[in-house]
Amino acid sequence: MTPSIIEITPLQLMLCFGFVLLAGITSMVNRLGLERDLLVGTIRTFAQLFLVGYVLKFVFEINVSWLVLLMFVVMVAAAVHIIRGRVKERSVSFLLPTFISMLVTYTLISALVTGVIVGAKPWWTPQYFIPLAGMIVGNSMTAISISLDRLFSDLKARRSEVEMMLALGADYREASQDVLRGAIKAAMIPSINSLMAVGLVSLPGMMTGQILSGVDPLVAIRYQVVVMLMLVASTSMGAFLVTGLVRRRCFSPAQRLVIR
Repeated sequence: MTPSIIEITPLQLMLCFGFVLLAGITSMVNRLGLERDLLVGTIRTFAQLFLVGYVLKFVFEINVSWLVLLMFVVMVAAAVHIIRGRVKERSVSFLLPTFISMLVTYTLISALVTGVIVGAKPWWTPQYFIPLAGMIVGNSMTAISISLDRLFSDLKARRSEVEMMLALGADYREASQDVLRGAIKAAMIPSINSLMAVGLVSLPGMMTGQILSGVDPLVAIRYQVVVMLMLVASTSMGAFLVTGLVRRRCFSPAQRLVIR
């Protein structure tokens, strides 16, 4: 027998403000100055999630491919915008290669997962494609931010080494190969750590949400395994493509390091 779902009433939801109030008091007592950020973050959480909820309800009811894919493109564009805010380097343009790499890579992985592994028909079925694609984009957004930040910072820190190799006749690939490896490795470490800890240290969000909604834990576990492995693939592919394309823009056609 499937257990009934316990719905959270608006009053119960409002009680959650107590958690934010507790964090705010902690900030005030320790003079951290985070009260405004906590308030704005809480308001944005409510506004953004409820807005997305109504949008998803509309998309699920309409159920047309172009609207689902348009929503996915918007998600990727928003992720790129957030990455731009986190990566402070401005002497090298990385927005376009990042957007194209993420869009192509994550469309392929999302379509493969929903259409082949999950078996949704059609593959763009919104109740499967959008949540899974959203997890891919959200998780990889952090990884790509880390990889780009590491790429730029290491090129600056090892400028003399890179320029010496260029002066000795190496091309930009040879001169920055170790930097590229370090950037990709840094991006993948969080996903690998999650693989090591899942089930022992933490119960991931998707699995927990399915269990709370009454899904058989063994079914939820299967979905979570799919999610964990697809996130590792998307992280590695996304970081590899983005850092590879952006690395090229860090050098001029004359094989000179242009990053400031």
